[in-house]
Amino acid sequence: MRFYYVYILKCKDDSLYVGVTSDVERRLMEHNASKYPEAYTHNRRPVKLVFYQEFTEPNQAIEFEKKIKKWSRVKKQALIDGDFDRL
Repeated sequence: MRFYYVYILKCKDDSLYVGVTSDVERRLMEHNASKYPEAYTHNRRPVKLVFYQEFTEPNQAIEFEKKIKKWSRVKKQALIDGDFDRL
């Protein structure tokens, strides 16, 4: 079974980046290696993985990523902290 992950990275400048991938470890290495110079994280390295959630359906992961990208930083931080009362 293949898994898909929505992840949140904390960047060097304290900003948060939300993404989706099928391989969290590989994607984290790519962010820190600056594989994509045009990427948001390129000038904000190093980045640290602070949250991820696993999905079995890619469409579920993509929808969740789109949803939390629209959230405020406070709401994203509540998700990272596991503080579901603040969501």
